[in-house]
Amino acid sequence: MDDALWSRLSDAARAEVDRLISLNRNVQAVALMREDAGPPTPGIHTCVELLVRRSAELGRPLA
Repeated sequence: MDDALWSRLSDAARAEVDRLISLNRNVQAVALMREDAGPPTPGIHTCVELLVRRSAELGRPLA
């Protein structure tokens, strides 16, 4: 995935975000992105945009 925020996340955080998406735990996925990205903390809207794109990539588009 070509995304500035995604590239800031650790490999472990990326795997956990994918796992949380698969479980429809979107709020937790966004919280993890904000915690793991490091300063400056990304905004919620930025994380949600990434969540939507990543969900679609994983074949789990959000309604």
